[in-house]
Amino acid sequence: MIRIRGGQIVMAPKVGLALGSGGARGFAHLGVLKVLRDEGIPIDMIAGSSMGALVGCLYGTGIDLERFHKLSISFKRKYFLDFSVPKMGFIAGKRVKEFIRLFTHNKNIEELDLPVAIVATDLMSGEKVVFKDGPAAEAVRASISIPGILIPEKIGGRLLVDGGVADRIPVSVVKEMGADIVIAVDVSGFQRNARIDSIYDVIMQSIDIMQAELLKNREIESDVMIRPQVGRFSSRAFTNIEEIIKIGEEEARKTIGPIKDAIRRWKEQQ
Repeated sequence: MIRIRGGQIVMAPKVGLALGSGGARGFAHLGVLKVLRDEGIPIDMIAGSSMGALVGCLYGTGIDLERFHKLSISFKRKYFLDFSVPKMGFIAGKRVKEFIRLFTHNKNIEELDLPVAIVATDLMSGEKVVFKDGPAAEAVRASISIPGILIPEKIGGRLLVDGGVADRIPVSVVKEMGADIVIAVDVSGFQRNARIDSIYDVIMQSIDIMQAELLKNREIESDVMIRPQVGRFSSRAFTNIEEIIKIGEEEARKTIGPIKDAIRRWKEQQ
């Protein structure tokens, strides 16, 4: 990719960001984005699963990060819960879809300020489904559909659930989008000996445990892996958002050196 810096043309790699799922822990993605911006690391494309899809999509609209931060810490889960009679999920998800539609300005994915890919899972076939165009709100709503909690989203004849079921950190998707360097953000983890009081706890803890083993190869596939230490927070408790964001910032700062090294190596090979 050719960039203009200081009036000069320079070759630069296309940098892709893979944002992983993790429920409330995914607010750490905001801290990572802030540090990358402050350090002048360009983000040319984003792929996200579940909470990573939500953050990536809103970032793709060009939302100011400071405003995004304020919006996040004022988040109250109860405002977005519309309970349904349990059949395929306890929460209908209409309110959260309207929230996404509002803050994406009802845009299609291809209309965002940078290329964004949103990952969901086809519940019938087990296939990973990647959205790169079409209504952003529908795709994100599908990607955040935690099985058993949010009712699956129907798009194009498919019954879709959480993208993290098929691909928790969509590194391969970013590569397919054409990224030369991939920065992955892993906000997974589960609380050992966690307090389990409800069916929500059972579902979320089970998903966290099942997916922990699947993440081992992701570090090898990405050029730089950022792992905010947010495992002690519940993925469904939206009560420590500001602290989670700060942890994302702290961990991202530790990786700026490796990221710049990866960019330098890419340039040397051209």
